[in-house]
Amino acid sequence: MSDERVITWRERLTAPLTWHYVGVTVLLATAIGLAVRVGFDWAAIDSHASDVLLEKQVQLRALDIKTAPLRGLDKRVDASRAEKDEFMEKRISPDYSSISARVVSLGVASGVRLTRLEYSQGAPGTELTEIQMDAGITGQYPQIMKFINSLERDKIFFLIRAMSLTGEQGGMVSLRLRLSTWLRPADVPSGLPAATAPAAAQEQPAAKEGE
Repeated sequence: MSDERVITWRERLTAPLTWHYVGVTVLLATAIGLAVRVGFDWAAIDSHASDVLLEKQVQLRALDIKTAPLRGLDKRVDASRAEKDEFMEKRISPDYSSISARVVSLGVASGVRLTRLEYSQGAPGTELTEIQMDAGITGQYPQIMKFINSLERDKIFFLIRAMSLTGEQGGMVSLRLRLSTWLRPADVPSGLPAATAPAAAQEQPAAKEGE
């Protein structure tokens, strides 16, 4: 009886079906091990991919912020160019004679008297050249203020550089007024004296003259 059992177990151990089960078990264990390894590797790859994606998103956001001021730059340049052209068309005098005529006309309309009006030319520019004016005006305070306001609001662009009191008698006030306007270089007449210094820089000597 015992010998028959030993023979039976030996037969089972050497039987093809037994080795088949063993092989299947080994293969199953290997497959499970590989699946676990693949799962760990996939988790590691997924985590790395998430970090890379986050880093790329941060870089993209930083680039987006950096380039934001440049968006629509071409449109802003075109708009600025159009505004400049409109300003030059509407506010810059077409010729030299119209400047003098306009200043005199505003003086008459305001009731002031222009005792002198001298012109000088600033440094030539590529698009505009400054024309400086040194004028003596006499009138009552309201008339002078009206004249100055009319200059600042006129269609032709005038810029008040300096004013200094030169005299006052019987309610009449005399002022020395320095102002600037601009002409296109082609419209500047020849023979204008060159300005020796910016009008603003001459304000201090003018104040001394008023003293």
